Amino acid sequence: MPLKTVYFYIFAETKFITMKNIFYAVFAILIFASCQQTEKIGYVDNSKLINEYQEKKDIEEKLKVKVTAFQKRTDSLRKVFRLDVNEAEIKAKGMSQANIQKLSQELQQKEQILSQRLQFEQQQIAQESQSQNDSLIKKIKDFVKDYGAKNGYSYILGSNEGGSVMFGKEESDLTQTLLDLLNTAYKKN
Repeated sequence: MPLKTVYFYIFAETKFITMKNIFYAVFAILIFASCQQTEKIGYVDNSKLINEYQEKKDIEEKLKVKVTAFQKRTDSLRKVFRLDVNEAEIKAKGMSQANIQKLSQELQQKEQILSQRLQFEQQQIAQESQSQNDSLIKKIKDFVKDYGAKNGYSYILGSNEGGSVMFGKEESDLTQTLLDLLNTAYKKN
């Protein structure tokens, strides 16, 4: 093989290897660059966000007033019923067995009606509480979703005691920011 052909072959092979290496380097850089496009991720402490939200505190206060009034009504109705029982016991001393049984049935009916009435009121308070809590949680979720969309977040995760977010950088914690914004929006209403 002539020397000129050998040099050409070596030069062509070297040029091909260099072009091949450049292609791989460019390909690797593109892959690396696409991996470097980080998504904006934040997280909130769910329990703190909900429990320190002023609207939730106000709802709890209103429900507390209703529960206290219900407890007072319950105590009052139970006292009246105890007085009826005491009065019936006094009357029963001079009654026949048939009249005592009739009086006992009347008291049982009163007690049953009282229990049903109190249970109904208790269920109404529980349903109201559940409804308001569900509405509040939906409102907070919608607020966080809007905040995330407006501020370019790909994800806003919720942490809880169960450990859905085990670790997060302090600058990714949006809890106080969102809490402040929620409370400000609530005060405006």
